Amino acid sequence: MKPGLTIGLFGIGLEAYWEQFAGLKQRLEGYLATVHKKLSAVNISVIDLGLIDNVEKAFAAGREFRAAGADILFLYPATYALSSTVLPLVQRAKVPVIILNLAPEASIDYAAFNAMTDRRKMTGEWLAFCSACPVPEMANVFKRTGIDFFQVTGMLDDEETWNEIREWVDAARVMKTMAYNRLGCMGHYYGGMLDTYTDLTTQYKYFGGHIEMIEVEELAALRKAVTQASIQERLGLFYELFDVDPGYAAEDMEQAAISSVALDTLVARHQLGSLAYYYKGSGNPDHEETISSLILGNSLLTARGVPVAGEYEIKNAQAMKIMDSFGAGGSFTEYYALDYRDDVVLMGHDGPGHIAIAEGKTKVRPLAVFHGKTGRGLSVEMSVKKGDVTFLSVVDSKDGTLMLLLAEAESVEGPILQIGNTNSRYRFPIGAKRFVNEWNGQGPAHHAAVGVGHISARIEKLGKLLGMETVKLC
Repeated sequence: MKPGLTIGLFGIGLEAYWEQFAGLKQRLEGYLATVHKKLSAVNISVIDLGLIDNVEKAFAAGREFRAAGADILFLYPATYALSSTVLPLVQRAKVPVIILNLAPEASIDYAAFNAMTDRRKMTGEWLAFCSACPVPEMANVFKRTGIDFFQVTGMLDDEETWNEIREWVDAARVMKTMAYNRLGCMGHYYGGMLDTYTDLTTQYKYFGGHIEMIEVEELAALRKAVTQASIQERLGLFYELFDVDPGYAAEDMEQAAISSVALDTLVARHQLGSLAYYYKGSGNPDHEETISSLILGNSLLTARGVPVAGEYEIKNAQAMKIMDSFGAGGSFTEYYALDYRDDVVLMGHDGPGHIAIAEGKTKVRPLAVFHGKTGRGLSVEMSVKKGDVTFLSVVDSKDGTLMLLLAEAESVEGPILQIGNTNSRYRFPIGAKRFVNEWNGQGPAHHAAVGVGHISARIEKLGKLLGMETVKLC
């Protein structure tokens, strides 16, 4: 099990000020305590090392943050501070750093300030508002020393500012989820589907985690060990969660239940957080029966946080895991047609769907043939909930890097094809035709992950933390 997110928090100031200006340090520590309290309310572990105001403290704090396993640093510039008291800390912590450029109030009370007769007190009051002052110095030094940094600029108690900070926290959570995720790859690529091929080491480079190569034989063997009691229990769950078409075959339901139980065992055995699979299975009845009976079980796994991507679409398994980790779902999809009359894009896919983000109860339908694949059996039919949605694709670029491609849209009412697949109608703010042209122009694979809500701002922050180019179309 992956550990929870740990944030390293520290403020900065100039040690020479404390003797010169009575009460300044305590006032700034109060501001830092406000930041700590608000971060802790997000239900994360916060390591707060207080105000760092000299080089010795910076070295010690960097070591402490690293030893404590801080995943990200929040730097609060309480007042002016020397960059030499920040750089050693950040260099030793070796994690992303976000500068919280937060003013204590909306503005200085100029009249009250200018009415002060005590020059020392006046200077101390001025320094209490100097949170923005050291930020250019930090930015310069971070840039020149190759340290990536990000900024939140706003007010200490402003809700809009804290929404942005919470987006960074969410992005850091997902970054850590991906860093510990175990992705299973079972079977092989769909032959000739060249856009889905990807380099696994590049996946490691950006996301971390672990990729487990799994043989279909292992799942086929697990199916043989499933008990009758487990089958009946799983059938009960199917009838509870799905709207089962009366035209189903009892034998198909039982085979799907067997595979679902076996899949759960496989996932537990390898501690999988996501799965990509495809296998022809031709010529081997055990393999064919196994592969053709996975859709219901894979849909259950996807709904409970273990997204499953068909056609061995590893990149899309990563995209689906990202979406699900943000709490948006993340269902396997592709666009297949445009409705010019209603200016919508028709999108869907066969295989597993994310039933937790379905509009109503997901239907189970028997299919006489899985088009382009081996076998026949049961499939699921669903639409994504009506309302705001976000699309995400992990894209292989021509220079060997990965990028994130995003678009926001709306899932809308209207007729869909009832063919035993996931199917939805999506309206894009830039129109269907322009969306298709611009999406294709970025060169993604033909699959994508769709989730509920507009969450592109959080995904863009994740891209920054991962060092990935992120393109948002709309």
